[in-house]
Amino acid sequence: MKETMTTEQIQIGLKHYRRIARQDMLRAAETPHPDAFLKHAESRREIYARLGTHAETHAPDEVIGHALDLYRALPFVTGTPEHEHPDIKGQENALENFFLLIGLDPKTRREARSKRPKLGAVAPAPQNTQESQPAR
Repeated sequence: MKETMTTEQIQIGLKHYRRIARQDMLRAAETPHPDAFLKHAESRREIYARLGTHAETHAPDEVIGHALDLYRALPFVTGTPEHEHPDIKGQENALENFFLLIGLDPKTRREARSKRPKLGAVAPAPQNTQESQPAR
């Protein structure tokens, strides 16, 4: 990983990503699978909001660790039809965007990816209702 970003830099980047996800939510009706596209965008926006909330009270390295934990918990859905599992695919996409934002070493991401369970082999992650609320 490159030089660690500050909490403020992380929050600015996440805010930018939330705006993009919001724009995608607004244009979902124009896509071939509007419901799936909307769910994908909502899932991305939720991850960005959760990471932003975590960044408010934690150091950048702890936010990165939290993101890696979330990523490791996601089941693999690679190879499924584009419109299936939009919630998982949206979360995966958001976390991978976050890793690009912070300049996470590709090896670290690959190691985390290799620990992910197969679809159906994972229990749903508990949701903290305060943290899981999308930013507005």
